[in-house]
Amino acid sequence: MTALTWCWAAGRGPNAPSGIRAGRHAGSVIRRHPGCGTALAKRLDPRAATGLGLTLALGVIVAGGVLLGVLAYLVRGNTELVRLDESVANWGDRNASAFSTDGLNAITHLGEPIVVVGLAAVLAVVETLRTRNIWVVPFIAVVVAGNGLLTTTVKDLADRVRPTLNPIAETLGPSFPSGHSSWSAAFFAAAALLLTRRRNRRVQAAITGAAAGLVVMVAGSRVLLDVHWLSDVIAGLALGSAWFSVCVVAFGGRVLKFGAVAEEAARVAKRGDAGAGATASPAGSPAKLPG
Repeated sequence: MTALTWCWAAGRGPNAPSGIRAGRHAGSVIRRHPGCGTALAKRLDPRAATGLGLTLALGVIVAGGVLLGVLAYLVRGNTELVRLDESVANWGDRNASAFSTDGLNAITHLGEPIVVVGLAAVLAVVETLRTRNIWVVPFIAVVVAGNGLLTTTVKDLADRVRPTLNPIAETLGPSFPSGHSSWSAAFFAAAALLLTRRRNRRVQAAITGAAAGLVVMVAGSRVLLDVHWLSDVIAGLALGSAWFSVCVVAFGGRVLKFGAVAEEAARVAKRGDAGAGATASPAGSPAKLPG
């Protein structure tokens, strides 16, 4: 899910990122059909919160919420999902060794909140200096802080007990969803999006693959260390990916400007020349992919 979202955000068209093209399309539709209603017109106003960005993000939140809700419902009863969780946990416990445990512990630290925050701070400095984009810091801050707040809230609401095979697990708080998984999914996707800007295709593929691999490794380590159920990890990945998607929409994908999609939609909707809107950037200059 995270990789697909990144590909969508990056865009592959010759003129602009997909998010901006979506904004242009929405703007042209509103311009051709002014009777759509004032409510929708207000959502396109970039001065009103994030306008279209938040409207689209709402759809992502609903989809992620449905998945989390289904998982939360299934893990609270004697369902096949719970039996699968127990089966995977028992398999991990039976096949654990001192060497594998040490290796998994080293990997799982990459998803710890304090480590993610530290990596996010380094990434923010490096990418701001490299790209001279003032929106890098706000983007990373919203991705990391927002994911942390959402994950903690869902954990407290679900209040699921962790596996009992690892004595350390019971000291770590609620189990559902996996915080390490959600932090990793959100942060490493954001890191891939930023680090691949202005890179060639091979470098982009390598960075994206590495980011996806790290997310899978961290998520898998939580299950194999018996500190989370398999469904916790799936929920964490869904939550982190969904929140990253919300941030990508709100910040306009590779343009990385808060409300960029809404600004483009509003601009095209107000202009009489739709063709001109298809060849101009959100700022009114010729559009060009930053990456």
